[in-house]
Amino acid sequence: MSGEDIVPAFTDAADVTARLAETGYLADAATATTTFLADRLGKPLLVEGPAGVGKTELARAIAQATGSDLIRLQCYEGIDEARALYEWNHAKQILAIQATGNRDWDSAKNDIFSEEFLLARPLLTAISRTEPTVLLIDEIDKADVDIEGLLLEVLSDFAITIPEMGTVSATRRPIVLLTSNANRELSEALKRRCLYLYIDFPDATLEREILASRVPDLPEKVAEELVRVVGVLRGLDIKKKPSVAETIDWGNTLLAMTGNVGQDAAESAMQAIKGGRLDESLLAKTLGVVLKHRPDVTTAIRELKLG
Repeated sequence: MSGEDIVPAFTDAADVTARLAETGYLADAATATTTFLADRLGKPLLVEGPAGVGKTELARAIAQATGSDLIRLQCYEGIDEARALYEWNHAKQILAIQATGNRDWDSAKNDIFSEEFLLARPLLTAISRTEPTVLLIDEIDKADVDIEGLLLEVLSDFAITIPEMGTVSATRRPIVLLTSNANRELSEALKRRCLYLYIDFPDATLEREILASRVPDLPEKVAEELVRVVGVLRGLDIKKKPSVAETIDWGNTLLAMTGNVGQDAAESAMQAIKGGRLDESLLAKTLGVVLKHRPDVTTAIRELKLG
């Protein structure tokens, strides 16, 4: 494909930061710069990091910021070509063959192996679109190694070969993001085709900004203490560390537990702070918002001295 097929969505890294912020996604300098380069160079972006740091949310934010449709391929163990690329509507093909009567096979097959009988899955759908598109290949590390081979043609040439019909090439490259929780090592061939970004849990300052953006009714002191507690939980030896989304859920939970949403709730939430700390009983009651394994809850209660 020529460079003319690449239609940049962002002017520079600052533009990325500003437009993602409008969607509620607060990007750091590395995220903004790498997103800009992936868009400008027409390269897929491989985003790694712990579960819950905002990898999938980045794709949604980019789609919203650029006015693109988000096409998502959710990977899982056993996903195959039919679920990722395309498959034929066999039932419809059989009905078409029966309806043709005694027509010879050579003429019939040209009809049944056509776009009318093709079921496009996420990869083919994204490649075929002429409108602005963000293709999210989510949790690629959960798929079998074989699925990476299917992606190489797509990520190299932005084209998919259908033996019965020929090669479908993109007329407009989608913005492509692959996410990985690093549960297994990805192939070097796949990595070579991508730019790389690692997203870790945000520092306390950024997480307070995110919380203020998503839960504006939460008083600043409550948000600060909540982020501190979440930071302590992430430092514990637990199975699943709280995600940023769960921090936001916990902020909303405190409002729900202390009153109706609004100024009254904010004032009530402030009353949950005792001696500079969130009320221990309130924390203990709501740990299930951020911790989803019983041993993790037990560890947190012990280490935070909530019991």
